Amino acid sequence: QVQLVESGGGLVQVGGSLRLSCTASGRTFSRYAMDWFRQAPGKERDSVAAISWSGGRSYYADSVKGRFTISRDNAKNTVYLQMNSLKPEDTAVYYCAAALTEPSGSNWYATRGYDMAYWGKGTLVTVSS
Repeated sequence: QVQLVESGGGLVQVGGSLRLSCTASGRTFSRYAMDWFRQAPGKERDSVAAISWSGGRSYYADSVKGRFTISRDNAKNTVYLQMNSLKPEDTAVYYCAAALTEPSGSNWYATRGYDMAYWGKGTLVTVSS
């Protein structure tokens, strides 16, 4: 079992930055690829970014490329999402999740949710204009 707890959400103005953290319980964190998803009000949950177990490979949805950076510290059992140049459309509940496989294919984000074995409960990010 892996328990995931997100933190770092809050209210930020357009153009601002936030860094989300997700800390995992257990000693097997480094076995998992880690992802961030988000769900805006009234919309489906979407993939945002993913990172390999080692941190050597990362993947991003087109909507956040160049603005968001995913990273991890396996010694701290933590994955991060640095969000810069935030836009109102980034407003959502952000979830971290763990999978035993990495994303594959050019449309990895379309079905990535099915790969995830564990989910956090989410943290709310609100971008105000």
